[in-house]
Amino acid sequence: MNSYTEYIPVFKALADETRINIIDMLSCGEMCACDILEKLSITQPTLSYHMKILTDSGLINVTRDGTWMRYTINHGKMEKVSDLLRHISTDKEDCICRTCGK
Repeated sequence: MNSYTEYIPVFKALADETRINIIDMLSCGEMCACDILEKLSITQPTLSYHMKILTDSGLINVTRDGTWMRYTINHGKMEKVSDLLRHISTDKEDCICRTCGK
C-alpha cells in the first residue's frame, strides 16, 4: 500500500457527524431514503447532498426503488478502509519511519 489517494474521498465523507450517523443506521441493513429522512429529521435536499458524498466515496451503494432510493453499506469498501487503518497503524518492515532515519 503506497498510494493513499483513493482513500481521500472516504475520509472526507467520514468527516461529518450526519454521514457517520447514516452509516451507523445502514449497519442494520438496507434503508429507504424516506426512513433515513424520518430518523435524522433533515430535509430531502440535505439528505441528497450527504448521500451523494457517501456514494461517491464508495462507502454506500444505492439502488432506485420507484421514486425512492435505497441504500446499503458497501462492505467491500469498508473492509478496504479497515485494512488501510490496520496497515498504517501497525509497525512493519517497510514502514515509512524506517526510511526517514528514525
